Amino acid sequence: MEIALVSAFIVGLFSAVHCIGMCGGIIGALTFSLPVEIRQHRWRLLPYISAYNLGRITSYTAAGALLGWLGDSLFNLISPDSGHLILQGVASAMMVGIGLYLAGWFPRFAMIEHLGKPLWNRLQPWGQKLIPVRSPGQAWLFGVVWGWLPCGLVYSALIISGTAGEALYGALFMLSFGAGTLPSVMAAGILTGWMARLSRLSQIKTAVGLLLIVLAVISFYLTWSHGHQHFAAGQHV
Repeated sequence: MEIALVSAFIVGLFSAVHCIGMCGGIIGALTFSLPVEIRQHRWRLLPYISAYNLGRITSYTAAGALLGWLGDSLFNLISPDSGHLILQGVASAMMVGIGLYLAGWFPRFAMIEHLGKPLWNRLQPWGQKLIPVRSPGQAWLFGVVWGWLPCGLVYSALIISGTAGEALYGALFMLSFGAGTLPSVMAAGILTGWMARLSRLSQIKTAVGLLLIVLAVISFYLTWSHGHQHFAAGQHV
């Protein structure tokens, strides 16, 4: 599970361009809806941006818990004995897909975000009603709604969280992913520009993609090896 959490954080961390492109405009809408006296003072603006991101990650974590519970229930019905191995196989395949996507070798992987458009069409009007934002609490609600914005990387991470084996691990996986996205979404000025430039470098993208693929293979091998040993021990009893 530790490898999975590290992988989730890496995916979030190196999704800088994707996150800035999709969430930057949303943060801009939130920021420009605030009174001028708040917008012009960074330290007064920080609680609103922080609350927005906390709301966004709250949605990620809740969705991860739900899918973790559903995935565990589904695979227990399909195969109580080898369900965990099947779950890990699905998770590893998804992580390989994310690695190929971040490396720039599988751009069509992002089409997975079309899965969430029906739900988003229902939620988007609620987010628009929260503009203009007048308090950090309202900014948190704004983030909760916009956390469901269709995003290929978020949805890919959610599918993996559904293979985590239980609700808690699914929630932890998405919490780790959300924490990884914070530098690119929260940071301003020089750091944001640096993150964006770094993530555009082909060498960095290739290295990160390959790292995720290696972590996925290692994770699956460790799970398979443990499952094989457990099965062999059961045969000798």
